[in-house]
Amino acid sequence: MWIMPLKCILGVISSRWTLFFSLSLSMVGAETVTRPQKPYLWKAGPWDVCVAISCGSTGTETRKVWCVDAEGLNTHASRCPVAERPAPQRMCVRVCEWHSALYEWNISHWGPCIPISSPASITECVTAQYGLQRRQVTCMRRFNGTAVVSPQSCEAFLPPPGNEQACLLPCPQDCVLSTFSHWSACSRSCGPALQHRTRQVLVAPQYGGADCPSLTQTQSCNQGNAPPCPADQQEHGYSLWVGPWSACRVRGVSAGGRTTVDFNMDSSSRSLTTQSNSTVESYLVRRHAETDRHLSLHHHQYHDGTKTFFEIHIGYQTRQVRCTRNDGKNVMLSLCYHDSPVNFRSCVMPRECELSEWSAWSPCSKTCGAADQSPGYRKRKRSLRGMTLGWVQDCPSLEQREPCNVAGEHLPLCPRYHWLVTNWSECQIIPLIGQHDYHLRNSSFLCGGGIQTRDAYCVQTENNSTPSHKLRPVTRDLCSGTLPSLVQSCSITCPSYCKLSSWSEWGCCIHDNCMESQGNKGFRQRSRTVVGQIEGLTENCPHLLESEPCEDPVCFLWKVTSQGPCIPQDGVCGSGLQEQIATCLNITGEEVPTEWCTRDHPAQALPCVVPCPGDCVLSDWSPWTDCPDLCSSKHSEGRQSRTRLVLALPGMGGKMCPPTPDMVQSRPCKTSACVVFYWHVSPWGPCTPDPLLSITNITNGDSHSTCGFGTQLRRVTCVKVNNGPVSPKRCPDAFRPESVQSCLVPCQTDCIFTPFTEWSLCSSKCRTVNVTASSQSRHRIIIQTAANGGRDCPDTLYEERECDAAPICPTYRWQTHRWQKCILVPGSVRQAVGGSTESCGHGLETREVTCVGTDDVPANIGNCLEWAGPMPARVRPCHVTCRDVCTLSSWSRFSACQACGSWRIRTRSLTGRSKKRLKCQQGALYPLLEREPCPCSEFQSQAQGPWSPCVFPELRGQSSQQAGLGAYLQSLEETSRWRARGGVRECGQGLHYRALACLDYQGRLVNPVLCNNTGLEEEDCYVPCPLDCRLSDWSAWSTCSSSCGWGVRLRSQWLKEKAFNGGRPCPKLDLKNQVSEVSPCYSECDQYFWLPEPWSECTISPVQPLDVVEQEPACGEGVQARSKRCVKRGREQEAVNKSLCGQMESPVTTQSCLLPCPAHCVTSQWGQWSACPMSCDDNAYRWRVRNVLRRPQQGHMCSELNQTAPCVLNSTCFTYSYSNSEWSSCRLNDNAVCGRGYRTRLQICIRSDGKAVDLAFCRERSLGGELQAACEVSCPVNCLLSVWSPWSECSHTCGNQSQMLRSRVVVQEPGEGGQPCPLQLSQTKPCPIMPCYYWLLGDWSPCQIEGADCGDGMKQRNLTCVVHWGALQALSNSAAVEEDKCEKEERREREMELQIPCSVPCPGDCHLTEWSPWSSCQLMCLDGRGFGAQGHQARSRAVVPQVPESQSACPSPVYETRPCKGGVCHSYNWKTSGWRNNERNVWCQRSDGVNVTAGGCSPHNRPSTVRQCHPACTKPFSFCTQSGVCGCDKGFTEVMTSHGFLDYCTRSPGSDHKRADVKTSSGQLRNQRMLRDWVLQPVGPDGRVRPWMYGLMAAAFILILLITAMSFLLCKKTKDSASIEVPQKSLSLAYDGDVDM
Repeated sequence: MWIMPLKCILGVISSRWTLFFSLSLSMVGAETVTRPQKPYLWKAGPWDVCVAISCGSTGTETRKVWCVDAEGLNTHASRCPVAERPAPQRMCVRVCEWHSALYEWNISHWGPCIPISSPASITECVTAQYGLQRRQVTCMRRFNGTAVVSPQSCEAFLPPPGNEQACLLPCPQDCVLSTFSHWSACSRSCGPALQHRTRQVLVAPQYGGADCPSLTQTQSCNQGNAPPCPADQQEHGYSLWVGPWSACRVRGVSAGGRTTVDFNMDSSSRSLTTQSNSTVESYLVRRHAETDRHLSLHHHQYHDGTKTFFEIHIGYQTRQVRCTRNDGKNVMLSLCYHDSPVNFRSCVMPRECELSEWSAWSPCSKTCGAADQSPGYRKRKRSLRGMTLGWVQDCPSLEQREPCNVAGEHLPLCPRYHWLVTNWSECQIIPLIGQHDYHLRNSSFLCGGGIQTRDAYCVQTENNSTPSHKLRPVTRDLCSGTLPSLVQSCSITCPSYCKLSSWSEWGCCIHDNCMESQGNKGFRQRSRTVVGQIEGLTENCPHLLESEPCEDPVCFLWKVTSQGPCIPQDGVCGSGLQEQIATCLNITGEEVPTEWCTRDHPAQALPCVVPCPGDCVLSDWSPWTDCPDLCSSKHSEGRQSRTRLVLALPGMGGKMCPPTPDMVQSRPCKTSACVVFYWHVSPWGPCTPDPLLSITNITNGDSHSTCGFGTQLRRVTCVKVNNGPVSPKRCPDAFRPESVQSCLVPCQTDCIFTPFTEWSLCSSKCRTVNVTASSQSRHRIIIQTAANGGRDCPDTLYEERECDAAPICPTYRWQTHRWQKCILVPGSVRQAVGGSTESCGHGLETREVTCVGTDDVPANIGNCLEWAGPMPARVRPCHVTCRDVCTLSSWSRFSACQACGSWRIRTRSLTGRSKKRLKCQQGALYPLLEREPCPCSEFQSQAQGPWSPCVFPELRGQSSQQAGLGAYLQSLEETSRWRARGGVRECGQGLHYRALACLDYQGRLVNPVLCNNTGLEEEDCYVPCPLDCRLSDWSAWSTCSSSCGWGVRLRSQWLKEKAFNGGRPCPKLDLKNQVSEVSPCYSECDQYFWLPEPWSECTISPVQPLDVVEQEPACGEGVQARSKRCVKRGREQEAVNKSLCGQMESPVTTQSCLLPCPAHCVTSQWGQWSACPMSCDDNAYRWRVRNVLRRPQQGHMCSELNQTAPCVLNSTCFTYSYSNSEWSSCRLNDNAVCGRGYRTRLQICIRSDGKAVDLAFCRERSLGGELQAACEVSCPVNCLLSVWSPWSECSHTCGNQSQMLRSRVVVQEPGEGGQPCPLQLSQTKPCPIMPCYYWLLGDWSPCQIEGADCGDGMKQRNLTCVVHWGALQALSNSAAVEEDKCEKEERREREMELQIPCSVPCPGDCHLTEWSPWSSCQLMCLDGRGFGAQGHQARSRAVVPQVPESQSACPSPVYETRPCKGGVCHSYNWKTSGWRNNERNVWCQRSDGVNVTAGGCSPHNRPSTVRQCHPACTKPFSFCTQSGVCGCDKGFTEVMTSHGFLDYCTRSPGSDHKRADVKTSSGQLRNQRMLRDWVLQPVGPDGRVRPWMYGLMAAAFILILLITAMSFLLCKKTKDSASIEVPQKSLSLAYDGDVDM
């Protein structure tokens, strides 16, 4: 229901509503005086201020009065009735200002929204309807709250609030009924009878909807053919009818002692009254007396007002008895043959509960403002002081709850909570190590990828600047946000893989300190570098510099940088001088000042010789050969040599060539001691503060806080190779590494921890005497651990203490007293209702029940109700034997039990005259034997259910207190360190459990204590441990896959053991169950090559000694020879087998040469070609030169001295580029499992013609590429689990379905081949099987009417205490046990359901059916969408008449509704059947397929059930269509008139009436049958002349005209002439099937 102000509604109401609301709603400030149906109305305005002399005196007040028409417009006053004109003036009292404190307006709550009749009822409601709410507005006196007669006292200060407002209601919901049931059988088989059918209410009418029509339809049956009733059958049948019992009442006594009984069932008149006005006396049950005596139970009350028991009043009940005939009429009671019916009985006078006053309201549960705007609640309670008695309602609620602080205004904001996290722990590698990597577990230094953890805790959000570590942790349940990540990957940097280059050549012998040269002792050095260094530590790389002692050291040398040509002294040839320029250089080749070179400066001019023509010409000296490695040579001394060759022989008179020995020079190599030294350094030590350099609070690039500068030290030692440490003087001091360096000192980090949490709550419940005191605990969390000498963390993180002793629970019990004498209905009452005057029969007996406490001190009854359970029965039925009733002896004692499980019996016998009465000998009515099972204490255990999973005990040190903080990362102390699955037992020896049921001898479930066990059976179990996948060690690297060029080499691991039972899985294996690592390799294609020696001198045959000068020396073309060796690249000094070198690439060993003659020009060898540009441009050229060594004699010329050639790509010019191999697999450090590694690749220089050349060609062109790069190997993260939560409470308090549960959660999912998560994240353990006791309600009995045939009775069912196994289906197999096993409070609740009133209709009575089933839950919907919090269900009872005579006395049908949850929206639509004889069925159907007979569908949209047309369809083959227009049957076409009506129906051309049309076919033959039809039937089936008949008549008319004309012409001729007979063609008509013919 929606409520809005009236002015808001009037703004959206259409114009036709304006007048209605203006006439029907009272407006503030205006009053409608006359009736709204009249055309003219008087309107009166508000009263003006009272005009008087002074306040408190009388005066007058006025108001305006005017006349309006029906549209609300002002009109002349004469049009309104003068008699109805409101008074424009009245007397008043001028109020004073202080009067405002005396009066106030009192406003009641708004009443319900009531639909108002309006024009909306004519049209269909779409969304909602308008309603009206009213409230009471009263002027009240403030001091006593009484109402004032006239509201003028309040109106003087404040206008009266409106007492009406408009409201909105859902559209009216009409009653919806189901379809009718089938017709019942006839009410009787002979004579006139009725049969009926009924329907039920599906939706009850709401919000002013249409009421439900009749639920029953009747019709007569057996009419006409009803067989007459047999003669021996009585005309009428008779039944004894009894009415319901009256209310319990006490006897009324008149002055004459006469008592009357009123059988009226009205509650206001159902009482026992006397004929005089004497008072009614109550009878308190204390004793029984036939005479009018006052029986009472004393009302015990103690000095403190505490009631211990309450009075019980015994009264009586009566009921009506009559004899009814089967036609529904009442007849004399004597016609019903029955024993005297019981129409009176004793009863307990009803007494309402006695309750205490309400306590004060508790504080509101909502004490702060939240965003959800949900209200808070407050409670108040009251206690029970007295119990109910008799047939009255249960005691009202003892607790009230109402919302408070709904809007949340003026409340402080609710505290907010958020997650805080501790610092990350140190990076740990061990959790990632597999089972088979034991060598890494014991490693002193692990590196690579690892895991860090942290803990999360919940704190209250503070608005001030409180540091986060000062916030007190609270329970984790208060934080509702997403839990921060508690696990992250980390990495520990591994030392770099030191790939070193080869040693360089030994350098020059230099002084230790070139600036202070002393002595002739020095050092020479060689070095190597780290190739492809990766980020990381390099301290573990070997030394990179070595030195050895030498003699005659030189630090600075003169070097000739340029030499000029040799200039002969005579200007032509012979001796001369050659100028040269020398520069002072250091050992690295850098130019230094000339004064640093201490040795003599080289001469600026050197003597030289220019050969004259005819002189011998020699070549320059070759380079000195290499000295052998003296440290590894077998010789003690080595020499090196150089040679020169004769380029031209001398001529006659020329200078001769030197002898052959002079053509070779040799010298000894410089000796070395072969002792090598290097500096060895240790790792840097810790950074120690330096007070002189202290600068506080410095932050380096890693964002770690530092606190000043300090120094680091390391040890530097001189070491002799392959020997050990020596004196530092043996190593060059100039290259001594630093042993001290400055550093940043890390700040001291103190341990940071939270405050202790609040102490956990102690139980507020009372305790029994033998229960130990509970404990409470608190804890705190370490946020940051201490480092760098900071303050350590406290040892105590968890504290526990005992709670204060709780009060001992009070002890109360019910004390029962002796049952009193049986109280019967008073004799006067029995006599008044026609009963026996003998004091016998059924009655009630009572007893006192009091509440006592410790030492039997009387206590308040409420205490026992709270602590001792339900009150024992205070009233029970009893029986006083009558003289004419069977009398029996008392029961004997039970017989002795023979064995466990046997029965014991007891007996009784008939006494006196009862022995001879047949009625008394019926055992069903008067049993003489009873038996009961013998008590038995034999019990047996029986295993139930499967074994539980294997459970492992808790780890040592894991307390249940810590584990009980939650199911997710429970132990706050444990989560500060890493917990892998290895920290929790997952395999090995454990225990599994199975429940044991304890059964008695009858197989009933009993407490396990009776079987002397705990209810659980334990057994050892074993879970195999998970085994990781196991691979072999890495094999050795294979040889390169290619002997020439690029290739790969492999190393492999093969599978040795598969993963088992959840172990770490294997990596991806190939078909051979192997995993491989690949590394690129390159094999030199010319690894072995031919090394040629220098060419020999050019010789000419025959050979002549050079020293023979008498003859002209030989010259011209000769032969040169040289030797060759097959060597391996890099080891050219050693020759290898010639077969290793390619024979196709073998160099020539002889060649022709030209030995110049003495007069010829002698030149040097050609120099190297100049380099072509790197681009190898087609327009580029290269050149080479040679020098003249000996000028020719006259007549001879020197050949060319310069040569040029174009640069041709891949011939004389080449480009170079790097060729890189594929990257190798990512390789890790030997101490790493995962994380950062490196990968490598190889590189060669490729010439443009595809030949591999030396890398120097590519380096010269600044080409290159990384040969080593960082890479990442994903870490095999194992599944990480929290610790097991503590075992939960048993899921059920009894039965075999009860179990305990503990669980754990996945903290980190496995990844990259890590150990998978186990499937078992929760474990269950059975609980001891406790018996389930339950009050079982039996089935309802048939309606039992005591001593009558029909009327009002009771249905009863039994309430039995049963024991079952806990499952729902176990109730069918339950067994009855003693009633004290079941809860008494539940019995009290169930006893209210043991009896329900019922009725059995008498033959011929008109009665109601049983309640129909509840309808489906249906919501109030709009456009298919429901609104409202709940739906409604309905059920109904229909009327069933049995005979026509009783229909006038039938009751009305009834229905009822109830709210329900989970409703659905239904729609209703009209459904129709097919037409048949212009009629069809129309019904309404709900969207779920249920047909309804009333309501649901709108009657305005109901389809028609009969087709009718105007005018009627009288044409042949026509019918009335659904649209109300005449149409033709199938196979006929409508021909309409100009007015749109059907003219006639013509047959549509079909398969039997095709016409020959050139457009569609080519002259088909007409069907013979069709032709016959046309010839023989000139009239069509529609009653009209066929079209061809018109053609035939036209042809006949023309023929007649032609014959007439011919006759006229023949008769007109005057002379006879031979006439020429003109042959006439017969006229034939042909029909082509065209209807237009």
